[in-house]
Amino acid sequence: MRRTLKSIPPSVIALLLQFCAYVVIQYAAGIAEVSASPMLLAWSCGVVAATLSFIFGLAKWWLLIQLLFAPTIVFMLGFELPPSLSLGAFLILLVVYWSTFRTQVPLYLSSNKVWDALENLLPETEADHALKFIDLGSGLGGVLTHLAQARPEGFYVGVETAPLPFIWSWLRIRLGGYRNCQVDWGNLWDADLSQYDVVFAYLSPIPMQKLWLKAQAEMQSGSILISSTFTIPNHAPDKSVTVDDLHQSTLLVWHM
Repeated sequence: MRRTLKSIPPSVIALLLQFCAYVVIQYAAGIAEVSASPMLLAWSCGVVAATLSFIFGLAKWWLLIQLLFAPTIVFMLGFELPPSLSLGAFLILLVVYWSTFRTQVPLYLSSNKVWDALENLLPETEADHALKFIDLGSGLGGVLTHLAQARPEGFYVGVETAPLPFIWSWLRIRLGGYRNCQVDWGNLWDADLSQYDVVFAYLSPIPMQKLWLKAQAEMQSGSILISSTFTIPNHAPDKSVTVDDLHQSTLLVWHM
């Protein structure tokens, strides 16, 4: 059963549990012949869905999402917003979080202080070898353009699969005139890490073990893997740098 669940995206499991919670609450209300307000029923669904999510082992942040999902829908319906506005909001979220359903990696944006700290972690370049850097899940391209300007002797590549962040970062690079960086639209798992001196990732806890296996298989001896915030299970970093930003971010460094 556990193995079967691991093959199903958490978003699908969460949706199924919401449906189960709705059926349970409706059945219980019918048996008890209770007439409750829609918001009370929604909160009841949220509690049941969050409880089921905990039992089924979903990540902690899913519990809050499950708790608030039904109440948020009921709350928004109270405003009687036009359907076109709801459709527009859905489409915007779709092009921003396009790959989250499959990769379980949401869009996280690094702070300027993280960019500065990352700059200081890059190795010194040699005259006959230009530094090559890749950002796996490069988002809006802030890391790439910052490093391209701060360390112009290197070449910086980003990989992004969500349409809107990709277009944003592509335009940011083109309009900014950055000749030493680029962003590619594609799956980060298809990137060949063997050609890079530094691999940077700001993903989520879910894929970190998979990233470690990929890094071990592909990265060259002497290269560096840097993760923002999320560590690799059972593999302590060789170095960690705490950043004094809003989230107290931490850069974790492994020497391959």
